[in-house]
Amino acid sequence: MALTDQKIESLLALCQKGNQLAQLEVYNRYSKAMYNTALRIVKNEVEAEDVMQESFIAAFSKLDSFKGTATFGSWLKRIVINNSIVQYRKGQRFTELSEYDLKEEAEEGFGIESEDYGSTKVAELLHCLETLHENYKTILTLHFIEGYDYEEICDILQISYANCRTMISRAKESLRTKLTVSA
Repeated sequence: MALTDQKIESLLALCQKGNQLAQLEVYNRYSKAMYNTALRIVKNEVEAEDVMQESFIAAFSKLDSFKGTATFGSWLKRIVINNSIVQYRKGQRFTELSEYDLKEEAEEGFGIESEDYGSTKVAELLHCLETLHENYKTILTLHFIEGYDYEEICDILQISYANCRTMISRAKESLRTKLTVSA
């Protein structure tokens, strides 16, 4: 059963009161998506599980700061991404994206010409993405794979809007160049 906004609101109200059954229901609803988000960034299953659990604990303990301007899921996802980036900056390697994810994203908008992206093209894209500067890998993942807009990325990475646009533009250009050279 899909959770409606009203059901989420009532569950969150119960969570604020410490109701463990409500917390479990919210956890079960969002845990898989949050785990996958963390895994894409920290690139380690155990670390992704830790980040996800720490994020849920933080979210449940700070529910009073949830203003409802965004959905609970997007608010929670932002917490997961922030915690994942912190974990990544502690020395973890960036996630290795599946060929499916890369094929889908390449077809949707890395800004390269549309071709048949068979496994060879996806492997090239994966290799080129892995060779990008860490900041470029992070910002392209947030924008193209996680689907965040520039303003959300600015908040997550704590950078200016102009810097965000410049970094995404340079990251895409760097990826295009590497793909052209490897072709």
